[in-house]
Amino acid sequence: MSMAVLLLLAIGLGLAGWLAARARAWSFRRSGTERLAALPSYHGWYVALWIVVPVLIFIMIWSAIEPGLVLQSVLANPAAANLPAFDFQRNALLAEARNVATGAAAAVYNPAAQPLIEPFRNALAEYLWIGAIGTLLIGFAGGTWAFLKVKPDFAARTKVERIVMAMLLLASLVAILTTLGIVASLVFETVRFFGMVSPIDFLFGLHWGPDPMANAANPDPTRYGALPLFWGTIFIGAIIAMIVAIPLGLMSAIYLTQYAHPTWRKWLKPLLEILAGVPTVVYGYFAALTVAPWIRDVAQAVGITNASSESALAAGLVMGVMIIPFVSSMADDSIAAVPQAMRDGSLAMGATKSETIRKVLVPAALPGIVGGVMLAISRAIGETMIVVMAAGATANLTVNPLETMTTVTYQIVAMLTGEGSFDHPATLSAFALGFVLFLVTLALNIIALRVVKRFREAYE
Repeated sequence: MSMAVLLLLAIGLGLAGWLAARARAWSFRRSGTERLAALPSYHGWYVALWIVVPVLIFIMIWSAIEPGLVLQSVLANPAAANLPAFDFQRNALLAEARNVATGAAAAVYNPAAQPLIEPFRNALAEYLWIGAIGTLLIGFAGGTWAFLKVKPDFAARTKVERIVMAMLLLASLVAILTTLGIVASLVFETVRFFGMVSPIDFLFGLHWGPDPMANAANPDPTRYGALPLFWGTIFIGAIIAMIVAIPLGLMSAIYLTQYAHPTWRKWLKPLLEILAGVPTVVYGYFAALTVAPWIRDVAQAVGITNASSESALAAGLVMGVMIIPFVSSMADDSIAAVPQAMRDGSLAMGATKSETIRKVLVPAALPGIVGGVMLAISRAIGETMIVVMAAGATANLTVNPLETMTTVTYQIVAMLTGEGSFDHPATLSAFALGFVLFLVTLALNIIALRVVKRFREAYE
């Protein structure tokens, strides 16, 4: 609530500064004594930015420190003298009192939290006033400094564009800094894990069975062989899924670009791309409740008695359907981007439409098609929910698609959602698996981007 009040106050200050600076610029323009170097609206935006940006920075900092200040104020109150020493009980009482004080709850369940409601209300009101005063002071200071610069010869447009450019640069750096943070955390924990288990045993071992309850000081390296996990990820995501996605995606793209009537294409292409927007948990339910039992029944009908109700084939088939739009959309765009002169030249030389597609269009569009396939593979090997619900949890080094199998992503979830210590090699193994998966998907994305870049350079 307090942050919402401060944000509304910042918006009001920014609007007031915009109107005041714009009116001042208009007064110069109406006087006609000197030509303005920028439009009045740019003067308004210059002042508004100098108000809103510093105020937003202050609000972000204040939102980080204000809860701690409120808590300290409440704990210093005599009403908090009888709080239990145990952290869990004390935090529960404080949370109940704070929820009632902020209006998030109507009443407390524990009577011991009742005396803390009023101290919380007083502390919240006090620090809300402090935050509001700080917002006003910073807003007025920034606005006054910028308002004094509003003159006929002031290049407000250049200043505004530079400020906006700096903001866009900071926004673009968020993705880079996030990636660096992910890599740093993965590398740090992976190094810790490899200090306990040899990378050779991890990358090339044939048995995966970490025991979170085993002695962390002397881990058994033979239980951390991740090769079955890597094989399961490749077998389900890069083999079975691609056997489904590549032919269906490529053929659907050829039909939509070369054979479909424009009316059909108008409806079929969006319907096909809807598959990419379906939540993966829905695919998981479909794989577990429909596809996997059907595969088991068919296998038993043809005499395969050891077919499991959870299988790599079920997960791979559904995963292949899920990533069809990745292959289809890239192939569609690539084929459509082939110059019309190449089509016309092939047809003029007597080639049929199918021969033109096979020998001219598909080879010319191959870089874009390969880029789409690479992106689809990177999407498939990072999938979790379908594997969790349809493929099973057994690390199995086999080529039989009717057996249960698991992947890297499933084991990451299993290792991190337990109650094991983060200093145990079983838990740290999840970071090593994540680091390997990150390197693989990063390599696939780089390859795909380079292939697509070559394709664009060839025909633009």
